[in-house]
Amino acid sequence: MIIHTLDSMGPLQALSCMLLLASLASSAAPPPSGYRSTLTHIDSKLGFTKAQLMRRAVHRSRLRAASMLPGYSTTLSSSNAGPRLRSGQAEYLMELAIGTPPVPFVALADTGSDLTWTQCQPCLCFSQDTPVYDPTTSSSFSPVPCSSATCLSIWSRNCTPTVLCRYRHGYEDGAYSAGGLGTETITFGSSALGEAPAASAGGVAFGCGTDNGGDSYSSTGTVGLGRRSLSLVAQLGVGKFSYCLTNFFNTSLGSPFLFGSLAELAASGGAAVQSTPLVQNPQGRSWYYVSLEGISLGDALLPIPNQTFALNADGTGGMIVDSGTIFTLLVESAFRVVANHVAELLSQPAINATSLDNPCFPAPAGERQLPAMPDMVLHFAGGADMTLHRDNYMSFDKEDSSFCLNIAGTTWTSILGNFQQQNIQMLFDITVGQMSFVPTDCSKL
Repeated sequence: MIIHTLDSMGPLQALSCMLLLASLASSAAPPPSGYRSTLTHIDSKLGFTKAQLMRRAVHRSRLRAASMLPGYSTTLSSSNAGPRLRSGQAEYLMELAIGTPPVPFVALADTGSDLTWTQCQPCLCFSQDTPVYDPTTSSSFSPVPCSSATCLSIWSRNCTPTVLCRYRHGYEDGAYSAGGLGTETITFGSSALGEAPAASAGGVAFGCGTDNGGDSYSSTGTVGLGRRSLSLVAQLGVGKFSYCLTNFFNTSLGSPFLFGSLAELAASGGAAVQSTPLVQNPQGRSWYYVSLEGISLGDALLPIPNQTFALNADGTGGMIVDSGTIFTLLVESAFRVVANHVAELLSQPAINATSLDNPCFPAPAGERQLPAMPDMVLHFAGGADMTLHRDNYMSFDKEDSSFCLNIAGTTWTSILGNFQQQNIQMLFDITVGQMSFVPTDCSKL
């Protein structure tokens, strides 16, 4: 038997051998156990002032809250009418790539929905900064027939073996996406920026949107990160994900989003990891619910009855942890208690005391910054306490010279918003049904 070494081979033989070995190693390698992406704020490139960022945040918070009221659905549909979903559905963009070769895919990251979709050629499209994905040029694209198990979760009527799976995603403000379901390779890491990709996952079901309209918020689609089987989290099979949101007002900073084995909490400064069970909504909704049991301001446990945040059999109540809602929303009775206690601390009545909007309080003449304020603590089931420092629940509006509580009221369900989650690493472990968190300098992860 003659054995050739690379040194004894000609250049072409050596190159062929190396490519073959690389191919064999690649095909034998197991899929990655973890993936990393980056979140950027949707206003990051628009040059807004701090006051403008707050006003835009207030506006989108109202839209998001309205869209989550009973009567709006997150179910996909094959009908032309389509469900009415939410406007301004997310606050952060996730940088991915799709297809082979990979095409940049900058999508709204939404923990409240399941379908991942992007605009596709041939397309009636809204404007986007990157090339529109064309499935005919991708070697890894496959259409999904409507008879497949993947399609049955969104379309179960008038289906025959020869018909391809269709979807229509409608939004409250008239925006929409419609097209066919397919499977593709999704690449994570920095490939969308033109650098070397970090890791890829094949066979991911997604919506290939050939008819799209509305405000794209600088995205090319949406990444669904909810709890159902069609979400990207479920399809990756990694069981958990984590994100860590950097300073809201420093929009130039990216925020890490981690899947699977990379989604480990990075405790810093001696802070303890806190954990609380995830709760399933009896109506089967895709959002991530937890049990909030009380709120403290400083050393005082606020007088909020124990059942105020209970999740009811009709699906109302409880608390959703949401990456797409800016300000935390508290059911009205709890919101009034919190707002009144903040007013007492500031010795000022709220300017908008009768509304459910986040209340603002007139600052003393000449005051240009927030006063010292005690920590606010959210008490969750299982003894988990989330400490919110002053800048995680208050802000100073220079234009109106007022102190603002960045918490609003609602008549439906409480929501833990992303403003309160700044520099707190959040971990959602779907396998064990648990949410964990720890204070962290997110810019260093």
